[in-house]
Amino acid sequence: MAATLVDLTHQVTTAMPVYPGDPAVLLEPALTTAAAGVNVLALHLGSQSGTHVDAPYHVDVTWPTLDGLPLERFTGPAVVADLRGLEPRAAVTPELLAPALERAAEGTVLLLATGWARHWGTDAYLAHPSLTPAAAEAIVAAGVRTVGVDALSVDPTPDPGPGDPAVAALLADLTDEHDHGTADEPSLAAHRVLLGASGGGVIAENLTDLRPLLAAQEAGLPVEVSLFPLRLVAADGAPVRAVARLG
Repeated sequence: MAATLVDLTHQVTTAMPVYPGDPAVLLEPALTTAAAGVNVLALHLGSQSGTHVDAPYHVDVTWPTLDGLPLERFTGPAVVADLRGLEPRAAVTPELLAPALERAAEGTVLLLATGWARHWGTDAYLAHPSLTPAAAEAIVAAGVRTVGVDALSVDPTPDPGPGDPAVAALLADLTDEHDHGTADEPSLAAHRVLLGASGGGVIAENLTDLRPLLAAQEAGLPVEVSLFPLRLVAADGAPVRAVARLG
């Protein structure tokens, strides 16, 4: 049976969704065939735009940058945790991850299938489920160093509104009872656990629909994933072309 390749990458487009406060994405012609004989795009985007990976440097300046990580961190056999059906802003606990972690090993890429990719481009995308610090610690203890999710973040994403600071602070308190920041400084507890793992961890965010991977896994087919980033120097992360190989 021939292997099937599945693209897990959101298209990069002008004004695409970004994490609140990140640079807006803009694609516009820099050169055109009419004026210069060739077409060349000018790109304006952040290192965390679209489907991307985080390096440890993303949360700590003393931790490895993107170019300090081995290529093996960005590819490998995948195990998909089926987390579909959770409520908005639900906490993903070690117990929910246990079936997937039983199959994980060193070198495994753990993918978190929340189903939240279906909300891409809507306000609901911000209310995704997220890892508790204990769940992140269980992932690291299982030997996993690469985690991907079909949502905006592995940590809770703050609601950018309403404008009243007191209300925003209350919403932030409700978002994560374990470890949260202020309205201006969101909690990144799971990021710190995963990225700070021995040898340096990697997080891939904004993956697209993972249902084909779940179906392949349930059918007993091998699933491999590649998350190779742009080769940016001393970077906190970079966009990727995320691709799964099924079978």
